[in-house]
Amino acid sequence: MSIPLVNLKAQHHELKKEIASAIDHVLSRGDFILGADVSSFEEEFAAYCEVEHCVGVGSGLDALVLALKGLGIGQGDEVITAANTFIATALAIHHVGATPVLIDHDPKTFNLDPSKLSQAITSQTKAVVPVHLYGQPADMNRIEAIANEHGLKIVEDAAQAHGARYGEKRCGGLGQAAAFSFYPGKNLGGMGDGGAVVTNDENLASWLRSARNYGSQVKYSHEIRGFNSRLDTMQAAVLRVKLRHLDAWNARRREIASQYRELLQSSGVVLPTEHREGEHIYHLFVVRCGNRDEVLSVLNERGVGAGIHYPTPIHRQAAFNGDCVVPNPLEYTATFCDEILSLPMCPYLSDADVETVSQIVTQYATAPQSAEAEPAIA
Repeated sequence: MSIPLVNLKAQHHELKKEIASAIDHVLSRGDFILGADVSSFEEEFAAYCEVEHCVGVGSGLDALVLALKGLGIGQGDEVITAANTFIATALAIHHVGATPVLIDHDPKTFNLDPSKLSQAITSQTKAVVPVHLYGQPADMNRIEAIANEHGLKIVEDAAQAHGARYGEKRCGGLGQAAAFSFYPGKNLGGMGDGGAVVTNDENLASWLRSARNYGSQVKYSHEIRGFNSRLDTMQAAVLRVKLRHLDAWNARRREIASQYRELLQSSGVVLPTEHREGEHIYHLFVVRCGNRDEVLSVLNERGVGAGIHYPTPIHRQAAFNGDCVVPNPLEYTATFCDEILSLPMCPYLSDADVETVSQIVTQYATAPQSAEAEPAIA
């Protein structure tokens, strides 16, 4: 038996002819840097996110760095984000010269807890980076209200939320800017690294187009001290193919999540909760269990590609030893990192695959000691 966490082989087999044709067109044109497919993808992805501008860059990390820098965040500033996110979020804050301020997450949704946000704001705070973790939109109404009250910029970390909705808007249109990653395993992923910043701010978009290309919009004329961070034309061509399938893939992910919920309701695991204002697109399906490492070992031994996202919180990483601020205890972050377990989740899981995984989890998983039954909708 083999049930991968993410089945990219099946995806690329299905799209083999479309992808080959898209790549062949790039090869025939030879426009490998900022070619025609880059501008076309930027237009299409901006329209998909329901925003005015999309600027393709080299990676999701670069997207965060450039978005923050373009909004004027820099040396001496503080930027608040969630402690349980992937390290790239904090790295971006550090790379622009600011200090990451880490706060705890909501125990139901895993996303940044707005009730902890106001307590962490100081005179140095300039921005907040809410992460739409695992594909679930953060509680943006409350976050936006607090940010507006204190004059803070909002940069969405939407690296796991391609296509997710919050209220009537897509993730990507909920702040001054949003950063996406197109790492291959994402809901919308390329065949290598890539990223993008989306925004409704025309001035920011113009700055980003220059900053990603050595500070130049006209060859050999450099208005600012820029970077080399351009979405590769080949990746853009692949992403254009995959974007046409994204809504169907996300719908299948939600079907699989519903199946997991039904099959695991009598197991020992705590199931994820959806925020009532958001549409979770399940980049990951993350449960909590008391004997996580045992269950993970059994699943892996039986050919099931389960994993952990993320086993070590940012404040415990050697890279940020003494270089981040933790204004309040990280109660849930500290506890949940030993309980969270990512079950296989991708559009190519069969119903039988979901049943097999659920049977193993039900047989072996025990409830966390602090577990309470979580509602399906919060």
